[in-house]
Amino acid sequence: MAASPVPGRASLGCAVGQVSTTVAERCCHFRPAIQIRGGFSSYLLALNKKTYELVGEGTEGNSPGSYKEPGVWIIGFLLVVSFVGIFSLIPLRKVMIIDNKLPYPSGTATAVLINGFHTTHGDAKAKQQVDGFTKYFAMSFLWSFFKWFYSGGDNCGFSQFPTFGLSAWKRTFFFDFGLTYVGAGMICSHLVNLSVLLGAILSWGVMWPMISNMKGDWYPADIPESSMKGLQGYKAFICVALILGDGLYNFVKIVAFTARSLVEKTKLKNAEKDEAIPLLDDTHRNEIFTRDSIPTWVAYYGYCGLSAAAVFVIPSMFREMKWYYVIVAYLLAPILGFCNAYGSGLTDMGMAYNYSKVALFVLASLAGKDSGVVAGLVGCGLVKSLVSMSADLMQDFKAGYLTLTSPRSMIISQIIGTAMGCVIAPLTFFLFLNAFDVGNPEGTWKAPYALVYRNMAILGVEGFSALPRHCLEMCYVFFGFAVAANVMRDLLPQRYSRWIPLPMAMAVPFLAGASFAIDMCVGSLVVFTWQMMDRSKAEVMVPAVASGLICGDGLWIFPESLLALAKIDPPMCMEFRPSHSTSFGMSTLLR
Repeated sequence: MAASPVPGRASLGCAVGQVSTTVAERCCHFRPAIQIRGGFSSYLLALNKKTYELVGEGTEGNSPGSYKEPGVWIIGFLLVVSFVGIFSLIPLRKVMIIDNKLPYPSGTATAVLINGFHTTHGDAKAKQQVDGFTKYFAMSFLWSFFKWFYSGGDNCGFSQFPTFGLSAWKRTFFFDFGLTYVGAGMICSHLVNLSVLLGAILSWGVMWPMISNMKGDWYPADIPESSMKGLQGYKAFICVALILGDGLYNFVKIVAFTARSLVEKTKLKNAEKDEAIPLLDDTHRNEIFTRDSIPTWVAYYGYCGLSAAAVFVIPSMFREMKWYYVIVAYLLAPILGFCNAYGSGLTDMGMAYNYSKVALFVLASLAGKDSGVVAGLVGCGLVKSLVSMSADLMQDFKAGYLTLTSPRSMIISQIIGTAMGCVIAPLTFFLFLNAFDVGNPEGTWKAPYALVYRNMAILGVEGFSALPRHCLEMCYVFFGFAVAANVMRDLLPQRYSRWIPLPMAMAVPFLAGASFAIDMCVGSLVVFTWQMMDRSKAEVMVPAVASGLICGDGLWIFPESLLALAKIDPPMCMEFRPSHSTSFGMSTLLR
C-alpha cells in the first residue's frame, strides 16, 4: 500500500521570495522585486476563493464573500500602488547617502561587483564566475528536465524520493533534489540553514506528530485537515507567533537605533570615510551625485498625485476598503518608509514585511467583521509596497553613488522597470495559476503565506476565540522564545551569540514542510566542504554556482508551464512503496 500523500516541494512564497523578505533579506542580501512586493504569494493570493475556502467558509471572521479572484485588476492595482514609494524619499537621498554616510551593504556589494567588471584586476575573476554560472545553469536546467519525465502523477518523481525511509517521508523529511533550494542554501549562512533545519525537526519531527495524537481531545476529530480549528491552526499561528516575535523585536530595535542615530548625526559627519570602494575621492562622488539633481517638486507632486489616484481607484476595486483607510495608509507610509530605509541602510535588514503586518492588524480591526479581512489585506499591500520600494531605491542610490551613476537616470530606470514589472509579473502569475494547482496545501505549490496572511487578518477581526485548544498558550511560548533569542543574540558575546538560532528562519518550515530544509543544508554542506578544500576559490565561485543552480531550475518552470497548458503530462510515474507491497520496493508506471 502506497504511503500517504505528503506535501511536495516547499514553497517559500515565490521560491525563496517570501523568505527573502525575512531570512534571505537579513542574511543573504537579497532585495524584493515586484514579484515579491506585489504579494502574489501572500496578501493578493490570500484574497482568492481557494484560500478563503481553505480557512473554512463557516469560520468566524471569514465572512461570506470576503474574497476576490485574481484577474486583470491586479495590473491596475499594482500600477496604482507601486510607484508611490519611488517618490516618497527622493528629497532625503542626500541626507541618507552623503550626510549620514549610511553603508547600505546590499547596494555597496552591487557596486563592488559592477566596478570589479570594469577593472583589469577583475577580468579574470569575472570570466571565471561567468563560466561557473553558465556550467551550473545548464546542469540545473537539464536535471530539472530529466526529473520531469518521472513526475507523471501525485507524489511521483525524484521530488518525492524517500531519502531517509518512508516513515520520515510521511513527515516531509527527504531530499527532494530541488537545486533551487540547494543554491539558496549555498548563498545563505550556515546559521540560517541550521535554523531552518532546527525548525523542521521541532515542528514536523516532534510537535505535529504529538498534537496529531491529541485529535479528538484538543480539537475535533471530524474536521478537515486544512481547517484552522485543527492541526493546521497550530501550524499557522505558531508560525505567525515566531515571525511576529522576531519581527516586532527587530522593529523596536531598529526604530530605537534610528532615533539614536539621528540625534547623533552630527557625529557621523566626522566619521571615517567610506572605504568600501577606495577608487575615487568622496568629494568627486558627492559632486556627481548632487550635480544631476532631481527637483524636489517632482517628488512632492508625484507622491500627492499618485496618492490621490489611489484614493479613488482602490475603493472602486474593493468596496471594503474605504477612501479614508487609503488616506490613513498613505499618511503613515512615508514615516514608516523612512524608518525602513534608514534601518536598511544601517543594518541591511528590510522590515517592510513587519510594517505591513502592523497595517494589516490595524485596518482589519478598524474595518470590523464584515469588511476587516479584505481591508486588512489590501492595506497591508499598500504599506508593504511603499515601504519596501523606499528601501530598495536607497540601496540603488548607494550603488549609483559608488559607481558614479546619474541619480536621474536611476529614477527613470526605476519607473520603467516598475511599469514593466506591474504588467509582466501578473501575466506570469496568471500563467502559474492556470498551469499549476497553486495554493493547494497537499500539492507542490503550497504558497503557505497566503494562508498565514488571511488568518492574521481574521485574527485582527475576531481575536483569539477561533484558535484550537492550547494553541494560544503555545503561541505565547514561541513569541517569547523569539524575543528571548534576539535578546541573547544582542547581549551575549559573539562567540556565544553566533550559535543562537534565528526564529524567523525556524518559522518557515512550520508550514512549508521539512524537505526544503534538507535541500538548504545540502547546499550549506557543499559550501563547507568547498571552503575546507580551497577557501579562496570558494569565495569567488560559490555565488556564481549557486546563482546558476537557482536560475537553471527556475527557468525550467517556463517550459514546464507551457507543457502543462498544452495538456502534455510526464510519461512516467516513479513512486516508492513499502517492500511488502512490491518485490522491488519501487514501481514505475508507464503511460
